Amino acid sequence: MPDIPTTAAAGPMSYAIFQLARAHRARAAVLLRAMDLHPGQELLLMQLLDRDGQTQSELLEAVGLDHSTVSKSLRRMQEAGLLVREPAQHDRRVMVVHLTGKGRAMREPIAALWQSLEEISAGSLSEQQAAAFVETAYAITDAITSRPLPEEESG
Repeated sequence: MPDIPTTAAAGPMSYAIFQLARAHRARAAVLLRAMDLHPGQELLLMQLLDRDGQTQSELLEAVGLDHSTVSKSLRRMQEAGLLVREPAQHDRRVMVVHLTGKGRAMREPIAALWQSLEEISAGSLSEQQAAAFVETAYAITDAITSRPLPEEESG
């Protein structure tokens, strides 16, 4: 177990989550670079592979990233030939995102990347430990997201 800074001693679980997220994101970034993708782009592709033709707003909500990050990612992905963005027929201000053939061809490589990350991440865990971790991680996520942010509490 790593040394925890004294200022984080009152939050060892939070510090462990931070370390875990950082390590996982770094490993994913290396694997994504080999596929000519930037971190987060695989999440957008996964959403579109499940349901092509989503609006930028729907994608933004699905992946939980901020507007500027999603816009920049979609622009890069369009330049790479993975998708196209078109104004919606019902409202020209709304942009609808569609995968190209090249984007649809990313299904298997992304699934393989995710499987590789899973094997690396859970390699030393039993099936029961891995299942318990997933359950615990979602319980923590729910606890965090169900609680209003401080500025929301006063309003």
